[in-house]
Amino acid sequence: MSKPTDIRITGCRTRYQHYDYRTPIKFGGVAVSSVLILDVECEVMSRDGRAARGFGSMPLANTWSFPSRELTFDQTQNAMQVLAERLAGVFRGFGECGHPVELGVELEEAFLEAALEVGRELQLRQPIPKLCTLVCGSAFDAALHDAFGKMLGLNCYHTYSAEFMNRDLSMWLGAGFAGEYPDAYVHREPQPRMPLYHLVGALDPLDDAELVQPVGDGLPETLPDWIHYNGLTHLKIKLNGDDLDWDLERIIKVDRVTDETQRVRGVTAWHYSLDFNERCQSVEYLVEMMRRLRERTPQGFDRVQYIEQPTARDLKAHPENRMHEAAKLKPVVIDESLTDLESLLLARELGYTGAALKACKGQGQSLLMAAAAQKMGLFLCVQDLSCPGASLIHSAGIAAHVPGVAAIESNSRQYCPAANDGWRDRFPGIFDVRDGSMDTSCLNGPGLGAVKP
Repeated sequence: MSKPTDIRITGCRTRYQHYDYRTPIKFGGVAVSSVLILDVECEVMSRDGRAARGFGSMPLANTWSFPSRELTFDQTQNAMQVLAERLAGVFRGFGECGHPVELGVELEEAFLEAALEVGRELQLRQPIPKLCTLVCGSAFDAALHDAFGKMLGLNCYHTYSAEFMNRDLSMWLGAGFAGEYPDAYVHREPQPRMPLYHLVGALDPLDDAELVQPVGDGLPETLPDWIHYNGLTHLKIKLNGDDLDWDLERIIKVDRVTDETQRVRGVTAWHYSLDFNERCQSVEYLVEMMRRLRERTPQGFDRVQYIEQPTARDLKAHPENRMHEAAKLKPVVIDESLTDLESLLLARELGYTGAALKACKGQGQSLLMAAAAQKMGLFLCVQDLSCPGASLIHSAGIAAHVPGVAAIESNSRQYCPAANDGWRDRFPGIFDVRDGSMDTSCLNGPGLGAVKP
């Protein structure tokens, strides 16, 4: 099967940007103070002779995607950069023709093989995780989708139908999807506005008493400052997961400080998500913490919209971490564990009731997981890995086009605003948050909406 619009890759270039964070951010108990961003530009040619270029970008978030007790930060970051260059070679040499979703599935297998090779060549003491490979590959995948849309003069979300695809979703998701294409599970046009989830990091000062070392750059320094500055109504609270009393008191103080601030603003409704970065030793820890939270502040408990993956990401190694009791309290979302359909099915079996989509796992995979999760009736959210610039536009595009997504994350404006320079003036709706939400109506241009070479 083939279509005249099928594309093949004819070229690829990579470049890297390094930025220091404005303030440190804590991932899984590790404070991170800088980021390395991978940019990918690709060229494609269709069967009927049309050529186009596409652009993709993604932070190489090694602390999140390649956590290690055996390797240093520099070693895992170097491994990701070496892997990215190896993937560029695989990408350039890939001779197949097809739709970006179809090509992406095949490329993922080749990328995983390349990751095994890089791990052996670097003599790493542990293999490169699949999640890490997906992060490295996501910029290439985004560039491919962007090029395809630009070749057709269409937004990418207009290209996920039988008109352009050779295979339906049953090819990857099973017989229950026969005759269906991704367009059945995404909006052709973006939602015009979406709430923004603001990150309250474990190291972030909540009030003036906690503000020990002001940054002094004119941006907000405390949680009340940020709430007033952006009109926030959604807060993502980072927790430790290994100190129940600390986690409980942190949520209670966030709720108290937020309540005081929102009263001044005249706001009566807002929401929290709780992020443990998989550090809870057991589900019992989470259930007990939520029980105490409801006792101490019933309103604070009610404001929790969902809980991000609280326990270890290796679901097969920890079948005892069944989320059924916790999910009776709030939706529990699979995040780090979600790398394919098998992991999504296992998570549902273990009691997870939601799924986090991430641009850093690939545009094509996000579409497939969005379709599968919707068919299962799961709660959906989109998280952004502190994506700046083009990668934020990519992430926001997924959030604005997938039905049922609760809100958009945008952490780079807090931790790495310098990486948004050059984008802020061109897309103020995305980078200038007002009334606690983003103006996502601009995400309807050719390709991935607003990403350009």
